[in-house]
Amino acid sequence: MPGHSHYQLFETVAGVAAIGWTSTGIVSFRLPAPTAAETERGILRRLAGAMRTEPPAEIVAVIEDAIRYFEGERIEFFDVPVDLGEQPPFFAQVYALVRKLGWGETTTYGAVARALDAGPEHARAVGQAMAANPVPLIVPCHRVLAAGGKIGGFSAPGGSTSKARMLELEGVPIAVAPVQQGFDF
Repeated sequence: MPGHSHYQLFETVAGVAAIGWTSTGIVSFRLPAPTAAETERGILRRLAGAMRTEPPAEIVAVIEDAIRYFEGERIEFFDVPVDLGEQPPFFAQVYALVRKLGWGETTTYGAVARALDAGPEHARAVGQAMAANPVPLIVPCHRVLAAGGKIGGFSAPGGSTSKARMLELEGVPIAVAPVQQGFDF
């Protein structure tokens, strides 16, 4: 990763989140977890050797937007500079497409695959891209659902429950179903 990685933790109404950045943009985002220790472990797993530093103004603005998002304010992250590093080409295409989903808009793993001219058999690869998403919320993987509007998997702290809460915050009605383990296509 070019340049040094920095990170900072911050409190939201949903728990402690974290953001990681370099001179080129945001490289990591951790959705809120119950404890600062859990959040810090999570971001350092992704950004080994990163230094905890006071963020520059453009990162502070993203932190403030994230705090307001979790309070239920309609916030979009379309213009936030991100640096996703080396990604498989298909994953990069998935992230670019999903990044255009706005507040309360949802799609499915299969629909993302079709939009990229990949057959429905690529739905699982879309799910893998979402699971590996380094910047959830900014690339809003919580807005990508399994077939039939099922919640699907979610690798963030709290799993599918966190995904459902984020969608509810955005006014998306979620079918109440047993929490699923892993992806269900």
